[in-house]
Amino acid sequence: MTTSQDSSSEIVIEVSNVWKIFGGNASEALAAIREKGLSKAEVLAQFNAVVGVADVSLNVNRGEIFCVMGLSGSGKSTLVRHFNRLLEPTAGKIVIDGTDVMALSPASLRRFRNRNIGMVFQNFALMPHRSVLDNVAMPLEIRRINKNDRMRRAAAILDIVELGAWGSKFAHELSGGMQQRVGLARALAADPDVLLMDEPFSALDPLIRRQLQDEFLRLSSILKKTTVFITHDLDEAVRIGDRIAIMRDGRVVQIGSAEDIVMNPADDYVADFVAGISRLKVVRAHAVMQPLAEYLAANAPPPANAPRVDENETLSALIRMAIDADTPILVEDGNGEIGVVTREGLLRTVIEGADVS
Repeated sequence: MTTSQDSSSEIVIEVSNVWKIFGGNASEALAAIREKGLSKAEVLAQFNAVVGVADVSLNVNRGEIFCVMGLSGSGKSTLVRHFNRLLEPTAGKIVIDGTDVMALSPASLRRFRNRNIGMVFQNFALMPHRSVLDNVAMPLEIRRINKNDRMRRAAAILDIVELGAWGSKFAHELSGGMQQRVGLARALAADPDVLLMDEPFSALDPLIRRQLQDEFLRLSSILKKTTVFITHDLDEAVRIGDRIAIMRDGRVVQIGSAEDIVMNPADDYVADFVAGISRLKVVRAHAVMQPLAEYLAANAPPPANAPRVDENETLSALIRMAIDADTPILVEDGNGEIGVVTREGLLRTVIEGADVS
């Protein structure tokens, strides 16, 4: 498995060697996997057991949007349901903000879910007999906060998701996109440390889905919640994720930024998976530049009037700049010049998807 992570980041979710095997012989199946290296198909044939999650380890940083993606049956939704113990793992450890989730008693787990974790489901899961405002206030009601306070806080959250005028309505009176915003507001009402979002937009029409992605990104920039976002849509993951974990057959095969994964796929499966993604808005200048010292060792210095860009400028912007510039493009970080982008390098990146250094 390939990973990419800033070592200076604060880890909020730590998942260590988590397995989930469904079936009455789960423990025996796991022992056989460890001893004999059985495949998923062999486990099913020999033990009548299904491997849902296979030895997954990952970390999620504070304030990060961490996308977990894969095809149907890859294990992504099964994995996220372990974070709040909707599913119990066969083996492994999960720590969230310093709390060993596996060690919690039933009562402590209920409190932890209510106070520390918000979850948004694909099917909205709104209570049809409750108003929108009552749905949003429900986590606070469970916490036994008095009615005036919980209604005030629920109304404030509805304003944030731009549904303040709809508090007295019922779920069936709202569109699908509006219902999903209510679900998000309910998850936010208790002010949780962590948001778990299980394919929250996949049941919506493409236009509504994109609008809700925009709304979610806006809210994330304001509230800065640590978010684990499950999706089968690579375009969605690339658009909203700070980092992406790609799963296959219950295993995580690569973790990294969209740029990492598109430019340096871990194996043929990941390469095929990302083949349809345009590099134009994913790849940044620092990934396609030649380091300055390496460029100067073989070339004359760029002229003083050479265009300059930040290291995070997109490939699309670099191409537009190269059309009008007759000189190489200088790349800078906060401390000065760090590299050079040439037309040749840009062409090679677009055509081959290769590192130009």
